[in-house]
Amino acid sequence: MQEPVADSGSEKPRRRPRYRGTHPRQFSEKYKEHQPERYAEDIAKVIASGKTPAGTHRPIMVAEILAALAPQPGEIAVDCTLGYGGHARELLAAVQPNGRLLAIDADPLEIPKTEARLRELGFAPESLVVRRMNYAGVAQLIAAESHDGADVLLADLGLSSMQIDDPSRGFTFKSDGPLDMRMNPARGLSASQLISKLSNAELTRLLTENSDEPRAAELAEAILAAHARKPLTTTHGLAEVIRDAFSRIRLISTETAEGAVRRVFQALRIAVNDEFGALDMFLRNLPYCLKPGGRVAILTFHSGEDRRVKIAFKNGLRDGLFASISEEVTRASMDEQRSNPRSASAKLRVAVRQ
Repeated sequence: MQEPVADSGSEKPRRRPRYRGTHPRQFSEKYKEHQPERYAEDIAKVIASGKTPAGTHRPIMVAEILAALAPQPGEIAVDCTLGYGGHARELLAAVQPNGRLLAIDADPLEIPKTEARLRELGFAPESLVVRRMNYAGVAQLIAAESHDGADVLLADLGLSSMQIDDPSRGFTFKSDGPLDMRMNPARGLSASQLISKLSNAELTRLLTENSDEPRAAELAEAILAAHARKPLTTTHGLAEVIRDAFSRIRLISTETAEGAVRRVFQALRIAVNDEFGALDMFLRNLPYCLKPGGRVAILTFHSGEDRRVKIAFKNGLRDGLFASISEEVTRASMDEQRSNPRSASAKLRVAVRQ
């Protein structure tokens, strides 16, 4: 009897790429964390250990934000920094029935994934509006979608874990990747290209203003000298230059080289994405985005952001635009900081429109 001939057009199931050792180490190898719906128990173990699963993001101070904003059924809520959608999910549920969530984000790689997750929750299609844009332009979206403004508005200014964890985005120095840092990889200059255009004085000022770097002048000189010898194009390359420079200039200090690396990366990321320019425009327009009695909550993660929000809220209160503002920042509980270390630097400020 003749053996059946295999269909030459059929494809064999693809095997998962192998990795070295017993556990995947590279971001691209973490197949379970890239498919949380298939490996729920494994993801739960990662979270229980106090870590954030790679490629995901754990929303910070959810209970505190919901208590401050007090979203109600039928209201218009705005999430200015959609990210992974953790806060958006809670806001969307809280304004049902008949409420709407306007959600925006500038990241073209993550926003379609997050929108798909939110759509899968089963709420009415018209209850969710998602737009890819910078939050600096949120006033135009609110004007188009809600003529009398928003009832509640949230802006989480932190970098999402999906961006930090993915070495190809260039935000992290823990894994090697291109020195990019652009929120939208198709627009603007990468961090490497930006360094090429800066003078010593300009880079010094950037490190001082964007991250309060105490050794800005020395580090700027070392970075530009290394870049002139051989262009810095990778995250590990820049991190090593900073560590080498820090080891020469630290003298007597309790600071660590890793702290200097974090501050330089933060300063460059802010500059690459014009984060302070976007925040300043957002804060100028913020009071006019809210209905009378509307509530706004802003999460910041470093002093440059928090100073701007604090001053804008105080000025708004003085000028009669806000009825009340939070006198002190709210921080994540110690339990949350232990279970989610990325919440440790977060500061929450709240204001209510007059």
